[in-house]
Amino acid sequence: MDIFEKLQNDKGPLGRHSNIEEGYFMFPKLEGELAPRMKFRGKEVLNWSLNNYLGLANHPEVRKADAEAAKKYGLAYPMGARMMSGNTNLHEQLEKELSDFVMKESTMLLNYGYQGILSIIDAVVGRKDVIVYDAESHACIIDGVRLHLGKRFVYPHNDIENLEKQLERATKLANESGGGVLVITEGVFGMSGNMGKLKEIVALKKKFDFRLLVDDAHGFGTMGKTGAGAGEEQGVQDGIDLYFSTFAKSMASIGAFVSGDEGIIDYLRYNTRSQIFAKSLPIALVIGALKRLELLRTKPELKENLWTIVNALQNGLKEKGFNIGTTQACVTPVLLSGGLNDATGLIVDMREHYGLFFSVVIYPVVPKDVIMLRLIPTAAHSLSDVEETINAFESVKDKLLSGEYRKKGVAIIAE
Repeated sequence: MDIFEKLQNDKGPLGRHSNIEEGYFMFPKLEGELAPRMKFRGKEVLNWSLNNYLGLANHPEVRKADAEAAKKYGLAYPMGARMMSGNTNLHEQLEKELSDFVMKESTMLLNYGYQGILSIIDAVVGRKDVIVYDAESHACIIDGVRLHLGKRFVYPHNDIENLEKQLERATKLANESGGGVLVITEGVFGMSGNMGKLKEIVALKKKFDFRLLVDDAHGFGTMGKTGAGAGEEQGVQDGIDLYFSTFAKSMASIGAFVSGDEGIIDYLRYNTRSQIFAKSLPIALVIGALKRLELLRTKPELKENLWTIVNALQNGLKEKGFNIGTTQACVTPVLLSGGLNDATGLIVDMREHYGLFFSVVIYPVVPKDVIMLRLIPTAAHSLSDVEETINAFESVKDKLLSGEYRKKGVAIIAE
């Protein structure tokens, strides 16, 4: 069979929905300034679908720093990979400031989060090493694990008892092969909003010999007293061997970083292939990240405002009888019963008649007959935005329970 024909006949779990109003459910276009109110298909919507946690995307100091840096340097400088010709004092300054912020000895900048953590996993583990990872880890971790040529064991989400069993298996295997063990989890899981049980995992170091890599994309800037993340929140930041985060969430930008002891970070500088063979992060983005980090450090009210909105939204939804799962973070999932038609009908009603825009997640990302609505509160939202949203959810609840959406499905778009 022709390889392209095979792919076009089986578009994959997401691609098979491409015929259902592409541009509406898949690849929608939000227009206007990045803000709680944006335009969707010509109509204003209240947007709960941006990972702009601290509202920095359009912060005046951030916009000024970005614009001045782009005007002075453009987007090409520096050219080349950092190892060859793309290093600058500002890149090193950002790494130093990030290290201080997350309380680690050393830091390496990365161009992208997804690419970065995948390549870190590839650099850290060899054929004789064993990976143990949480079953609900982000796709970037899963893909990094899939590249691993050695053994790997998965434990059910946040199941510490099972993790201990997997560590027993991994330790035995590593001892036999002469390798080591790497445990990988997340600080905050991006779908459920659960924190990884970092405190319990770190405690297992007393019994097992392993290193811990934590992807804290959703915890950095939002969790902990200073915003240093889920490790700080749980009091075990020093027990995390490699602390990773992206600039795409709280920093509202592009880029990522990994922090740890100087020895391992120095090793990664010379062995992380996605950085060795890629152009350096443009200096305009570096300067922008320095400004964003400065605001994280000096304006605690940003995080305080965020949590005011988070608590109001989550408490309001729960008071109205909605199931938001076990979230411990800003990520706010609303779990409902239903299938594809229920989901599409509900989303269209919310967008067209209530002016609310948020993401919807269905099988196979969540179990069959479960709909997950994923809301991302930000410091830029207001309490009146929260009230409007909760009122809308209360209004559509009966329609969902009565099966009205299941009957109409996407046909409601035409109404």
